[in-house]
Order: sequence, then structure tokens, then C-alpha cells
Amino acid sequence: MSADEHRGSFSARVLGGVGELPAEAWDALTGGGNPFVSHAFLTAMEQSRSVGPRSGWTPLPIVIDGPDGSLAAALPAYLKDHSQGEYVFDHAWADAWHRAGGSYYPKLQIAVPFTPATGPRLLTPHPELALPLLRAAETLCRDNGLSSAHATFIEPEQVAVFEAAGWLLREDIQFHWENRDYGNFDDFLGALSSRKRKDLRKERAKAQEGVEIRVLTGEALKEEHWDAFWDFYQDTGARKWGRPYLTREAFSLLGKTMADSILMVLAFDEDGEAIAGALNFIGEEALYGRYWGARVDKPFLHFELCYYQAIDAAIALGLKRVEAGAQGGHKLARGYEPVRTVSAHYIVHESLRSAIADYLEMERAGIAQDQLSLGGRTPFKKA
Repeated sequence: MSADEHRGSFSARVLGGVGELPAEAWDALTGGGNPFVSHAFLTAMEQSRSVGPRSGWTPLPIVIDGPDGSLAAALPAYLKDHSQGEYVFDHAWADAWHRAGGSYYPKLQIAVPFTPATGPRLLTPHPELALPLLRAAETLCRDNGLSSAHATFIEPEQVAVFEAAGWLLREDIQFHWENRDYGNFDDFLGALSSRKRKDLRKERAKAQEGVEIRVLTGEALKEEHWDAFWDFYQDTGARKWGRPYLTREAFSLLGKTMADSILMVLAFDEDGEAIAGALNFIGEEALYGRYWGARVDKPFLHFELCYYQAIDAAIALGLKRVEAGAQGGHKLARGYEPVRTVSAHYIVHESLRSAIADYLEMERAGIAQDQLSLGGRTPFKKA
């Protein structure tokens, strides 16, 4: 495929993977605050074959070179022939277009594979190159018979660029925990209503009965921990998606290259055997909860490892929030609040674009109402 575009002093080109670029050059574009757009994370997905023919996520990053040939801007992009692992659901769009005689797949996905976490999608320290990046993606779609391009979980500061480019915006809701300068978990509990405060304390006490909880990061993470977590991940993945997205090798690579950006929470039984675990990634401002699994069905252990331990860690690390992943209204009662997430969509065919635009207008009204309603059900003290 080709997406060469010449505009003045730069050109855009398509690569076969992020691994074709030096880590220093790629990471210089990301700002360093989000672990998922890092060279280490994206190349771990490539080298472990978590992306590629096995999963149907073919790496296709778009980059812009500066006048001196150095890397100036990039889009983490993938060619896809399905809509799995995205967490922004467009299956109905695909079905409608197929019924109308069109081909929705292949499409271009601008995202971090299998990762519903907000972050930068336009990777560049040069604001003037943000719009050309999107124009290059549009050209790639038009010139190669792709129906569309989709950028998901866009950080709020970049949404305006997609809107200015004429991409359709779509909204959804996630649940994030916000750190209001809490000194410890008890400070957070003090912000809740008395009934909710008692409920959370009871849940934590019940979850911790008969188990030892260890929080591991950096050099403390060993292959034995990844072996245990792989078992948990496989069980959860098989139940949710049919088969896990990541390979076992992916976890070892992440442990080797990103250990200081990883926080694993493991629960051990009285015999010292790991029975459950949660995996988080540490960003500049947020702790990102990604995967969880367990060998036993213990009441409230999921909440303890995934939500309460994440809050403890975020406070200790001085982070502004915890992003606990997609969906999950049960997070609301645990102090996680509804926030807006945004995706952007470029649709090549005008009639499909018009139909989707009408749908999104109606959907947006419902999402706004849902966020308002959910916001009124948080466990915090009411003014």
C-alpha cells in the first residue's frame, strides 16, 4: 500500500510496523506520558505476534518525515478485516453496509490494539502536522479501497483536530476514579456517604480474608509471576472473547522492556499459591487497569484487586486518576465516576457517512442522558 502525500517540506509514508523505527525516534513523538503508545508496548505486540495474521490486526503505521528526513509525526494504525478488540462497536455499521452491497472491510484502525484507554493518537510535537496525518490516512483509505478509518479513545486535547478535519465524532462512557488530593484510602472513603463507606470497608475486609496481597513492579516482577498471570488471563479471555488476544510471549516482552511501567497485583492463598491477579500500567497522570483473572471464586476479590488496590496505588504514586477499562456499571458504587470517551470516524462513501452521521446524532443524546443519570448515582456525599 502507498499513502505518499507531498505538502511542502514533508511527506507521509506507510510502514509495516512500529518496529521498523528506532525507539528513540518514535518515543520522541509520544510525549512519554502514555505507556500504550510507547515503542516498547507497540513492538511487544508485534514481536509476540499478538498483532498480525493471528489476530487480524496488521500493523500499518503512517509517518511523516521532516525536511531533514527525521521522524516528525506518526499515527499508530492497523489494517483490519473485522471489528474485534476495539471496544467501540461498529458491527451494525458493517452489517448495514454489506446489506446495501458495499464492502466495509478492510478498514483502517487508528488505536492501540485491544486497549480501551484514552491516549494520544496524533503523535507529533508539531501541531501543524496533526491535520496532514489525518489527510494521509484519508488518502490511504481512498486509494486502496478501504471503507473507513476509525480513531478510538482519543485524548480530549486532540478531539478538536479530528472535528476540524470533518471526521464524525462518537461518544461513549467509561468509569474513572479521580484523585481529589487524597492522602490515603481513608481520605477517599471520607468523601463517600456513610452507608457507601461502610459497604466498601466490608468488601475490602471480606476480600482480604485468608489471602496475602502483593503489589509488584519493576525488578520485583519475575517470570513466575507472569506464568501465574498468564493462567488468569487465559481463563478470563476465553470466557469474554473466545480466545485471548495476547500471546504468552507478549507478557514476557512487556516485563523485559516496561517493568517500571507495570504494576501487578497478586493474591496468594494460605499455601502461598497465586489465586488471582490484576495487571495495571503506570502512566504520567493515570494508572490504567487492563487485565484480571482468578482461579477461585472469592467474594469481592475482583473489586479488591482491580479497583481498591488501584486506588491505593494511584494515591501512593501521586497519579490523577485510575482508568479501569471499558464498561462495568458496577464500578460506580466503588467510587469510579462516568466520563466521556470519544472516537472519530472517516467514512469514504458519502451515503454511508450520511447514515452514520444521523445515527450518531441520536446516539449522542442518549449517551449524554446516561452520563447525567449515572453522575447522580455516585457514592459521594451529596452537597
